[in-house]
Amino acid sequence: MIVDADGCPLWVEVEGPTQAPVLMLSNSLGTDLRMWDAQVAAFAQRFRLVRYDRRGHGKSGVPAGPYTMEQLGRDALAIADALRIAKLDWCGLSMGGMVGMWLAAHAPQRIDRLILSNTSCHDPDPSIWNERIKAVAASGGLGSLADRIMALWFSPPFRAGSPQAVAPLRAMLAATPVAGYIACCEAIRDMDHRDLLTRIGAKTLVIAGRHDQATPLAAAQFIHSRIAGAELTVLDAAHIANVEQSAAYTQAVLAFLARNAA
Repeated sequence: MIVDADGCPLWVEVEGPTQAPVLMLSNSLGTDLRMWDAQVAAFAQRFRLVRYDRRGHGKSGVPAGPYTMEQLGRDALAIADALRIAKLDWCGLSMGGMVGMWLAAHAPQRIDRLILSNTSCHDPDPSIWNERIKAVAASGGLGSLADRIMALWFSPPFRAGSPQAVAPLRAMLAATPVAGYIACCEAIRDMDHRDLLTRIGAKTLVIAGRHDQATPLAAAQFIHSRIAGAELTVLDAAHIANVEQSAAYTQAVLAFLARNAA
C-alpha cells in the first residue's frame, strides 16, 4: 500500500496475523524493505509485520532534502496512523535505529518494545558525512561506491563466502536514488540523540556487531548505558547483522520480545 506522509508517498508492506502484536521494521541507509527478507517468515508467524521504504529509498517518494530525524520519525507515525496502529514494537537497523530512538523519546505512547540494531546516537565528526555526500554527488550513482560500502556492511569472510547474500544488498544500494541517499546522509550528519536516551522508557534491546566499523561496538555500549534496563547482544557480524548472522539475529529479536511480552 501507499501511505501519504505529508505529501511524500511511502511504500508499505504488511504481513502476518491481523490480530497479532505489530512489529515494524526500519531499514539501514541505502537499502529498502527487502533487507529483512531473511527474518520475514519467522517474524510474520508471531507478529503483524510492517515493513516500509524510507523516503528517498526503494518505491517511496524522493522529495527534496535535507531530511531530519523528526521528519523520518513522523513518516513512521503516519504509517501507523494509516494502519490504525495505536502501539507497536520497533526494530530498526542503523538509520532505522536512529529513527527508533526519536520515536521512543518523542512518541513513547506509540512504542512498546524497542530494538536498536547496529546504530549510533551521534557522530561527532560531521566531516565524514560531508565527504560521503560529496563523493556520492560526484559519482552520479551509488554503484561506483558499492565495493567501499560493502566493506563496511559485511566482514571479509562473509563477503568471500556468501556472495549470494551480499549481491542483493549491493543491488539495493546501487538502485537507491542519489538525491534520497544524500538527504538521508544529511539527517544522520545533523543528528544528536544523546540527550534523548535517558528519556526512553520502552523495554530495549541493543544489538551490535563485533566487527561493525560503521557503528562500532562502543556506540552500542554508549546507547545501552544510557537507556535504563536496556539489554545488549553482540553478534559475530559487521554492520548489516541481520543478513550476516540472520539466524542468530532472528533468534535474538524473538527471544527478547518473548521475554518482555505484555
